[in-house]
Amino acid sequence: MAAFASSLCFSSTPMVMGFWVLLFLLGINSAPVADSSTLGVEYVSRLLEIQDRERAPPSLQISAAYAALNRLIPSHSSSFQFSIISKDSCGGEPCFKLNNHPAASHDGSPEILISGTTGVELLSGLHWYLKYWCGAHISWSKTGGAQLSSVPKSGSLPRIQDAGMTTKRPTPWSYYQNAVSSSYTFAWWDWERWEKEIDWMALQGINLPLAFTGQEAIWQKVFQNFNISAPDLDDFFGGPAFLAWSRMGNLHGWGGPLPQSWLDQQLILQKKILARMYELGMNPVLPAFSGNVPAALKSVYPSAKITRLGNWFTVRSDPRWCCTYLLDATDPLFIEIGRAFIMQQLKEYGRSGHIYNCDTFDENTPPSDDPEYISSLAAAIFRGMESGDDKAVWLMQGWLFTDDPFWKPPQMKALLHSVPVGKLVVLDLYAEVKPVWATSEQFYGVPYIWCMLHNFAGNIEMYGIVDSVGSGPIDARLSPNSTMVGVGMSMEGIEQNPIVYDLMSEMAFRQDRVNVKTWIDMYAQRRYGLLVPSIQDAWNILYHTVYNCTDGLNDKNRDVIVAFPDADPNSIFTSPLLSLPRKHRHYSHQSLRRVIYQQTSESYTHPHLWYSTSEVIRALQLFIASGDQLSESNTFRYDLVDLTRQALAKYANQLFLKVVEAYQLGDLHALRHLSQKFLSLVEDLDTLLACHDGFLLGPWLESAKQLAQNDQQKKQFEWNARTQITMWFDNTEEEASLLRDYGNKYWSGLLGDYYRPRAAIYFKFLIRSLERGDGFQLREWRREWIKLTNDWQSRRNTFPTKSAGNALNVSQWLYKKYLEEPNSHVF
Repeated sequence: MAAFASSLCFSSTPMVMGFWVLLFLLGINSAPVADSSTLGVEYVSRLLEIQDRERAPPSLQISAAYAALNRLIPSHSSSFQFSIISKDSCGGEPCFKLNNHPAASHDGSPEILISGTTGVELLSGLHWYLKYWCGAHISWSKTGGAQLSSVPKSGSLPRIQDAGMTTKRPTPWSYYQNAVSSSYTFAWWDWERWEKEIDWMALQGINLPLAFTGQEAIWQKVFQNFNISAPDLDDFFGGPAFLAWSRMGNLHGWGGPLPQSWLDQQLILQKKILARMYELGMNPVLPAFSGNVPAALKSVYPSAKITRLGNWFTVRSDPRWCCTYLLDATDPLFIEIGRAFIMQQLKEYGRSGHIYNCDTFDENTPPSDDPEYISSLAAAIFRGMESGDDKAVWLMQGWLFTDDPFWKPPQMKALLHSVPVGKLVVLDLYAEVKPVWATSEQFYGVPYIWCMLHNFAGNIEMYGIVDSVGSGPIDARLSPNSTMVGVGMSMEGIEQNPIVYDLMSEMAFRQDRVNVKTWIDMYAQRRYGLLVPSIQDAWNILYHTVYNCTDGLNDKNRDVIVAFPDADPNSIFTSPLLSLPRKHRHYSHQSLRRVIYQQTSESYTHPHLWYSTSEVIRALQLFIASGDQLSESNTFRYDLVDLTRQALAKYANQLFLKVVEAYQLGDLHALRHLSQKFLSLVEDLDTLLACHDGFLLGPWLESAKQLAQNDQQKKQFEWNARTQITMWFDNTEEEASLLRDYGNKYWSGLLGDYYRPRAAIYFKFLIRSLERGDGFQLREWRREWIKLTNDWQSRRNTFPTKSAGNALNVSQWLYKKYLEEPNSHVF
């Protein structure tokens, strides 16, 4: 065992665990495992056979894997040899194998042989080797990128045990994305950024990604065949930052119209994306027709069953943006359009993976709860897909079953059983918090994918439920009569909380529950490439606090800085024990937090807090104390900035309540002092966030403008980018958008240029109220901050795209300034 220990290369610090002990604790088993197939896998077996048969040739997958290896770690491009193997060599399951290369002792020869059933498995095996033999870490560039300093030089790589190692997928699919990720994260990506993401997907084992880019160009061609002109579609498509919601029929026209150049370049980009996904052996999920149609179709087909949907979050049901048109699935025209859309995609792309996403009922409740009607609707939707591709399988987000009380068992069964078994797969979209599989008899016998939603709108918040992630997919797969066919990551936005996604991606290959405590100890070491005991202690604190949210509440970040309250200050609870009814005053501190969180005024919700802030500040102390050892690590700097931001954000929430309390007590001196302290804190946070590339506004805006063909497009695209992260949707002079701040971000530039001035306006009205001795002017406050927001949306000022400042020095300074005093630890 000691001999194996020496082969691990996490750092120069000797490892105290032998190799086999380590693998046992981590749940990595090199021995063959029993067939883990579920009923669901049996149901989709025909599609799996078709996908295997139609996959790219092995030589093409191997070439694509080598290219990704060279982009990741070019110094080791000759250290690995890839080989495609059949499922038969792994008992009929997808897998990868790690072995020492037989010629490894010769100079310049490959050292490690990685075999896999697809290009994705090859790169997953590479990642597994780098992670668990070399202590490496791979995350998104914005969250610190790849830590590869711990990988020994080529020619000195750690050897695999003589018997080699085989790792099988317990279920065939690893799904990725959410229907709105395309707007919250991918809206402005070019091919260079997409290539990096597809590499990341393959390294994480993802083989079932959504592929929604460029579909508007397809729709333009399809609708032309139904006598709908290009100008007729100007009011149908949303703007570049809002396409996800126009595709789902929630809105139309907002942020548009789309220039023809946008349609053309996005279609070209989609073809590159699909080509690379297919080269790696992935099965991209294409869109299908959901019934969402342009208004002009009513004129062209006056007898068609087209209904206008209700208002979706516009302020006053503004017909310019709201109330889209839905073609009834039972109308013969539905199948015609559905067929045409599938066939046009096949014509453009040359092939498909035969899986199509359609979410007709996502946030659009059917007009009748009659099960027969629902069944007929769903059956017609599927016929539209099948008529264009006779091998089609419908992939549906299961968010409606979590979010809409309309869907009771009779309605769920009617929808799910309307399609032949094996022809519908459901995403259990929020399974880490609200698993539908556990309360619906495994979705009533229909195959499903266990998904982690985790993030809303790309908000930045240290948050997760890692225990659920490390055990939930295993429990679901091993449950009686399981119909689970995969795992997935269905976040609304990416590039945050890398620990959560690192663990979740592993669940695609895990046979047993993860020992999360041990896994996190190793994560802390891999993340920075160095064993630092105090950092492991800090991560264990974070594991039991920010990454242990078990209250079942959605974590939509409503911190005061980024989601400033639009409320009369007299309606805000500032002294919980005095504001609460007497029956609640005996609650424990932890229980009290939940009661406070659930209390809202007309427009104010107390931000979500599920952990002890003093413990998190202790973790921050440990990070700062370890800074001299790790300050050169980009991953460490990202985490340090994020952790400091997290602590100060919660401090700001309490500081805001002190501001309001001073107002309620009529203490003008305290009000002025505390208001200025809050504004200074926002400025200081902006300085902190500027210390890392992962927290900058500039790249979001500049990437939007870089896709424009002329100045008018630059102006339009930048307005889209600015609007999504601030007001989001429409407003009047006195009524803010109902979705304001939903897409909020902790980005340097956004804090200093928008969030701070907004808070200053509110504080100005608080101070004026006390000075004049009259009430708070809520109406005037709203007019002024809405004008500020609308003006900011249309501004053209630029922001840095590269970080500046020393993260460790700034973090130390802010800790001493705001958090060092003991009473600042208890919020």
